Amino acid sequence: MGKTAPCHLCDQRAAWGFFVSGDTSVVSHFSPYSHSFLEWVNFPVIWSNSGSGGRSAWKVAAFGAKQSLMFEEGNTMKRSLMIGAVAAWVAASSPAWATDAALDEYVVTASRAKESITEVAAAVTVIDSEAIENSSARNLGELLVEKGGVQIREYPGALTTVKIRGFSTDTHGNDLMGNVLILIDGRRAGTGNAAKLITKNVERVEIIKGPAAVQYGSAAMGGVVNVITKKGNGKPAVSAYAKTGSYDYNEFETDVSGKTGKIDFSASVSHSEEGDYETGSGKEYLNTGNDGILRASLNTGYEFSPGHRIGLTYTLFDGDNIGNPGSIEANDLDNTKDSENSSYDITYDGKNGTSSLAWMLRYFGGTDKDTWNDPVDSNASGWDDGIPSEHETDSKGAQAQVSYDGQRFGLTTGVDWVDYDVTNEPSAPNKTAFDNTAGFALGKVKFLDQKLIFLGGARYDHYSVDISGDQGNDKSDDDLNPSLGVVYNLTKQIKLRASFADAFRMPSAEQLAADFTSYGTHYVGNPDLNPEKSRTYEAGVDVTHGRLKTGLTVFTTEYDDKIVTDQQHGFTTYKNLDEATISGVEGEFSYTFSDLFGGWELRPYATLTHLFKYEDAETDKDLKYTSDLDISAGIALTDLDGFSSDLSVSYLSSQDVVKYNPDWSTSDVTLPSVTVTNFTITKRVLTTDKLGSLSLRGEVKNLFDEDAAYVLGYPIPGRRFFAGVTWSY
Repeated sequence: MGKTAPCHLCDQRAAWGFFVSGDTSVVSHFSPYSHSFLEWVNFPVIWSNSGSGGRSAWKVAAFGAKQSLMFEEGNTMKRSLMIGAVAAWVAASSPAWATDAALDEYVVTASRAKESITEVAAAVTVIDSEAIENSSARNLGELLVEKGGVQIREYPGALTTVKIRGFSTDTHGNDLMGNVLILIDGRRAGTGNAAKLITKNVERVEIIKGPAAVQYGSAAMGGVVNVITKKGNGKPAVSAYAKTGSYDYNEFETDVSGKTGKIDFSASVSHSEEGDYETGSGKEYLNTGNDGILRASLNTGYEFSPGHRIGLTYTLFDGDNIGNPGSIEANDLDNTKDSENSSYDITYDGKNGTSSLAWMLRYFGGTDKDTWNDPVDSNASGWDDGIPSEHETDSKGAQAQVSYDGQRFGLTTGVDWVDYDVTNEPSAPNKTAFDNTAGFALGKVKFLDQKLIFLGGARYDHYSVDISGDQGNDKSDDDLNPSLGVVYNLTKQIKLRASFADAFRMPSAEQLAADFTSYGTHYVGNPDLNPEKSRTYEAGVDVTHGRLKTGLTVFTTEYDDKIVTDQQHGFTTYKNLDEATISGVEGEFSYTFSDLFGGWELRPYATLTHLFKYEDAETDKDLKYTSDLDISAGIALTDLDGFSSDLSVSYLSSQDVVKYNPDWSTSDVTLPSVTVTNFTITKRVLTTDKLGSLSLRGEVKNLFDEDAAYVLGYPIPGRRFFAGVTWSY
């Protein structure tokens, strides 16, 4: 007979466990051993056939997180089992209120160090690995609009900008010029083009909605998106995936992960290609395909001593002959671009024996490059000259930081350095350089048994720019930015938070130090330019109770000194404009219905942002290219034994934009709202001891064939179907 035994960690307030031994094929229940869990609830084990004489057991912990166990039964196998599980553990020194499983989630982006969500004053959205796997997204931009509650501007030709709270990454992907920052494992990704960043080999994506300049420096005004790669663990595993779909889409992917001794590894490599697509209206949008895109991601490390790891991360996006069709009204048939983004970092992470003190050293680098080819045979825009143009950014940098997390006090402090070399051919300026050194400190003080937490931080940045040759000169400046916050955990399930923070974007080399002529226009930099600045005030409440998770944030941002061109007699320079005000509310909701129909799990979810004010103070008009409402919502369903499905809906309200007319005039028009529905379904159909498992997958993107566009004149594809098969071992 099987039996349960008490867990020796039961007096740690938040631990529970079970043990099964003997010749048994039945586990009747899971037993919690702490009042911190949901009133001593029994957690059912759900059995199902594995397809090879074995059976899989699944359970749902108090967090709503699922874990799996595999028991193999057979006449030749000795049925002697010893299985132990610990769902959560919080040290006895932690305050009793913090042991509630619903709030015991950790994030790393808000303070650049691992911390409990109960101590975070920022609005943070997390897209976990399960949501990523169930998504139909092929790149970060598609994932963010589907799951993250953010806006995007998506062009054909692998170009997607991200917009958070009215601020966006740069239109052409230059992360120095954007007001939203994208990170990989906490360091700059080197691009603001979310279409170049993959969702494979990603553990989770953390999104800070609101300023994070104190943590990460220039460009983190509207928010930060941190892509956190997977670390290998457990027995080495390999999988292969093949996918085919509408408009001649084909993709092949291989993944490996695991840990051998002190070496961990996790990697993914894929190659895809596709043809031209049709819009939701049935019109063929020519030159929107590509000849192939190679994507790769690697995270490997060596733990030479407990708590001390040297790691290497590498990412790659390499696209060949990606169609660059222009707008559908002036569809160019032969313009293409070759697009590349690669990055790497080498990191040493260490900590002391109690984990109260941790440190990190990192060196990173990368290349972001686009080459545009514009033959003159098809010249719908009238701009083609047959001369290729190229933009390349080579970046490198370093980070050093130390973090202390005590019972009453916490501090993370360190230094950052980044260096960018930018080359443009044949456009001027041909060569520019950017160098930035910064020091920062982020502290917290805890009161009332760690329920009340005050947070504060500051960052000092010194930056310099240089334009080579006779096309400009050099200029340097500095900037100081503070932040303050407070968190009060009212109960085990309710957290109140408020914060204020400044953020900035440094002027570019061209804006500060230019002196060149391009296409007949003489550009002259303005050495007296101020950085673009913002100050944000926000307050929010997070409620997490059992399977319910919800949050609400109200914010207002004052945006000052926006940099714009200034037409002078005989030349063009740059100036700072008056402020704009952006105010709104954000909401997040999810609820997990578990143990349905004998073990199924259903989870509806939604994330939204509503801007009730986004006004340019100079014109008293709404800001262009800004929607007042975006929603990401859906329903996920799983049987916890190889079947999963996800129905997602993203909505973006209408926005005022500028239309460029054939006669060179402009007019203000309205871009209609966009509603896109995607559906995925996956089923494991075979499991064997010697050959692994086989799963089938189906996807429908733009399920209702919406005829829509995120950018005026650049409609998205209509309804598309995909089918795939995965072998895992």
